[in-house]
Amino acid sequence: MTHSPAEQLVVARATPEVWPVISGWAHDEGWNPGLRDEESFFAQDPAGFFLGRLDGEPVSAVSMVNYGDHYAFLGCYLVRPDLRGRGYGMTTWKAGLAHAGSRTIGLDGVVAQQGNYRQSGFALAHRTVRHVGRIGTVGQPATHVRPFVAGDREAVGAYDSACWPAERPRFLDHWLATEGHRALVRVVDGRLTGYAVIRPARDALRVGPLFADSVSDAGSLFAGLAAEAGTAEVAVDVPESNPAAVALARSLGLAPAFQTARMYTGPVRPFAEDRVFGVTTLELG
Repeated sequence: MTHSPAEQLVVARATPEVWPVISGWAHDEGWNPGLRDEESFFAQDPAGFFLGRLDGEPVSAVSMVNYGDHYAFLGCYLVRPDLRGRGYGMTTWKAGLAHAGSRTIGLDGVVAQQGNYRQSGFALAHRTVRHVGRIGTVGQPATHVRPFVAGDREAVGAYDSACWPAERPRFLDHWLATEGHRALVRVVDGRLTGYAVIRPARDALRVGPLFADSVSDAGSLFAGLAAEAGTAEVAVDVPESNPAAVALARSLGLAPAFQTARMYTGPVRPFAEDRVFGVTTLELG
């Protein structure tokens, strides 16, 4: 537990019971959090969420979710707008950093904070651009695409591991099965060639992850996602490190809404960036 000497800010671990406060702030910032994200988030690292309070009232938050011994991801860095500029964010930030220990830390930083992140030792890897809209005409059918079933879990776990810088089995167990989440797989000749998840959120439906071997595989998954979404808008966070992913999102009528920067404090395990057509979530990577 950390106390700010100036205003007696108390930073302590957050529980799922206070998640509505954090997700409400995220919604006010336009981040469009998923309706049941906390089930998967806290499953991965129950000790990785922090809330700052003044006189018992929540004023700041950060998450630092650990994935094994070498990687952590920072997100949900928020301060109540009427109390910014007073050091509460930095006090909360330091509590999160301590939780990560010596792990390499990743984050998706909003434009306004990227300079501060660089001063804290983060280096730019690539930009990520949120694309939003109704999925337009997909130039191919959802061939070989079907709903995820329990028997796919091992193959999906191995595929996810190749597309992400750490193992995250606890997170996946919940992300694939949470009520309201719809997971799709593409299987060709008995081999998994991609998978995607779409979930309800405050505003547009959120897509993530969308991992696929090729543009063709991703297109077929998008066709399946379009059937799930119907006429509802979707939002997908597309990394510019995969130009084919950006081109595919634009070709489907999805428009850029805002950008973040993927940044790291050090090296991460190599992963197949060319398979990442949509990141899982800006909050947890």
